[in-house]
Amino acid sequence: MKSFFTVFSKEIISFMRSIPLVAVILYSFTADIYIAGAGMQIKPRNVVIGYVDNSGGGLSQKILSHFHQPEFVTPKPYLSQKALSRAIFNKEVLVGLIFNSDFEKKYKKHEDTQLDVLIDATAASQSLTTLAYLHNIILDFEKVDIPLKLQSHKLFNQNADNHSFMALTELLSMITLLSVILTAIVFVKEKEDGTWDLMLLMPVNPKIIILAKSASQVFIVTAGVVLALGFVILTTFNTPLNGSFWSFMLLTLLYGFSSAGIGLFVAAISKDVMQVAQLSIVIMMPLIFLSGAWTPIYAMSPVFQKLSLISPLRYYIEGSESIFYRGTAFVDLLPYFGGVTLLGVLLYWYGFRKIGRLF
Repeated sequence: MKSFFTVFSKEIISFMRSIPLVAVILYSFTADIYIAGAGMQIKPRNVVIGYVDNSGGGLSQKILSHFHQPEFVTPKPYLSQKALSRAIFNKEVLVGLIFNSDFEKKYKKHEDTQLDVLIDATAASQSLTTLAYLHNIILDFEKVDIPLKLQSHKLFNQNADNHSFMALTELLSMITLLSVILTAIVFVKEKEDGTWDLMLLMPVNPKIIILAKSASQVFIVTAGVVLALGFVILTTFNTPLNGSFWSFMLLTLLYGFSSAGIGLFVAAISKDVMQVAQLSIVIMMPLIFLSGAWTPIYAMSPVFQKLSLISPLRYYIEGSESIFYRGTAFVDLLPYFGGVTLLGVLLYWYGFRKIGRLF
């Protein structure tokens, strides 16, 4: 244990002396998470709408008056459909409305009325959301009387706040990337600095060296998680923590070692830091894709749904969201703990054996 803590402390001190690396960790667990949470906008924001009004009436202007700040800028008039289409093609306008000459006349006569809409499909999310706004505006004009009342009830995220969700997702991604890269770098730097042979001559069991070095990086990442929770997630974005804080930290610690196992494998086959960065991205991108962080598991093909079972990040994300948003009891979190632990043991064991052959 003395040898373990000696090597462990040496790596922590080396990390604290590396000002650029400390700056990267502080940025990753504070500013980067804040930017991801505050900067990501799912709802419309400053959307530019253009229109061609051939109706010459007031109904079209009443419809257009509903598009205002902060979601939309003041709609821009165009003289022809051709000019409007060119503006959409040139990315000057996101959504175009065309009011035909008989638009208001047919509406007042209760005849079939047509409103043509042009959208920029290269910005599908914002365009289709704007189209949904337009549907609601038209329905308000119609005042359709139907014997049915629609009422929405939102589970876990009553205010539909995407900022806290995006901040938490970014935190989980940072944990994944940094656990792999830091663990790999702490060994590869020995190769680059020419101290690898000196490390082999240390009167310490190689297994203790590997365990202490990787554990020190997991500790640094875990400390960064506490920093992110205290200064960004729980305070700045008021992300609800309905479950146990210690359950999340235990799950994070277990997941940190599973990612460290991947880092050990990367360190074993990398010759320099540049290779560490390249291999980390090549290995982690499929795992992130299969985790459901970008695409829901149920939306994947059956083959990828089965492959997602080998991604520890899937269990970590689902477990973390259950702790934060659902307040899931510890007993019900056991499948996520089991998945992270089982895959973590396998990954760490394989990475441990792989780099152990170099000693």
